[in-house]
Amino acid sequence: MLNQDIVREATRLTRAGQLVEATALLQRMLQGGRAPRPESRSASQARLPRLDPLTIDATADVVEERKAPQIAPARSAQGRRHSLPLDGMRDFSGLGLRSPIKRAPLSPSDIVPEGTRFIAGTFSNAAGSRTYKLFIPSRCQGQRLPLIVMLHGCTQSPDDFAAGTRMNFLAEEQNCFVVYPEQPSGANQAKCWNWFRTGDQRRGGGEPSMIAGITRQIMRDHVIDPKRVYVAGLSAGGAAAAIMGATYSDLYAAVGIHSGLACGAASDLPSAFVAMRQGGGSRAIADGITSVPTIVFHGDRDTTVHPKNGDQIIEQSAGATRPTTKVLRGRVPHGHAYTRTVLIDGAGRAISEHWNIDGAGHAWSGGSPAGSYTDPQGPDATREMLRFFLEHSLGG
Repeated sequence: MLNQDIVREATRLTRAGQLVEATALLQRMLQGGRAPRPESRSASQARLPRLDPLTIDATADVVEERKAPQIAPARSAQGRRHSLPLDGMRDFSGLGLRSPIKRAPLSPSDIVPEGTRFIAGTFSNAAGSRTYKLFIPSRCQGQRLPLIVMLHGCTQSPDDFAAGTRMNFLAEEQNCFVVYPEQPSGANQAKCWNWFRTGDQRRGGGEPSMIAGITRQIMRDHVIDPKRVYVAGLSAGGAAAAIMGATYSDLYAAVGIHSGLACGAASDLPSAFVAMRQGGGSRAIADGITSVPTIVFHGDRDTTVHPKNGDQIIEQSAGATRPTTKVLRGRVPHGHAYTRTVLIDGAGRAISEHWNIDGAGHAWSGGSPAGSYTDPQGPDATREMLRFFLEHSLGG
């Protein structure tokens, strides 16, 4: 139950730039505490030092921890360190979030298959400028190919996200382009997409306009099938992908959201905390949003973004349709069990899928330990997302 006095005080502190204090107050509310007695802005500022703004989202919290061995860490064939997603993390002040350990440098073989290209580019418009990395498959001549837009999570980079998801390797198999827009620290201290700001939740402005602009720039410069363009993301990137599907349903044929939140789940810092901890509430199920085929992955032990958010994404994607439901259960050998719920429309087409992963936390399911925030013991989210994407096309 929300304490409206606490929410109002947290909002006041946020507007005053006192994000650390607002964070602590919201956490106290979620833990059942009471609001402190009001005090003047000058008094609170005098007692607490001014800290850098906090960011919303998003680091791995794999639940099934293992005791760290007392021997040197195992290494892959390329000599890269294998570390569990929880290893070496430390709390960010106020949020209970964790920063990643310092990792060994990625090698090209972690990121792209041999014989392919991974090139850098830049897009600019009135909202700002963003760099990106573009994967070009080896067999790209003479035909229009699909394009997948991949939005990284907090603290990640295009190279890191590509290595962790291994999307480039699957895209080479299926002959797809993949573009990875990059969120700079100047736009968000932890390089999170600003999914919780209303200015970054609408078509034609803010971050959505830049992501759509990058998408169209790739479509203009390369031979892309305009009916087979897709967007996916992890955590803050997953929330941004939900926004892109809701605001640019004429551009993206399907959406993939891993450990994210629905479009409209939050409108400011206090509501973002509530959405992450409890689900986005009724505003996340927004009226008038065009339904886009959506595949969702979420761990049922995710303590960073509540699993209820996955349910709300599916509800939002279904819109006004009345689908039938098919439930399938399985288990990865020596890994997580999962429940796959498929929503099927009247024409017999799967319009959405929800993969609920037993015992999994806040990490990309089935990902490679070469990248950050991955859980190799889960079902292969990359392969299943790509399979789902290629089953859908605009107007199809």
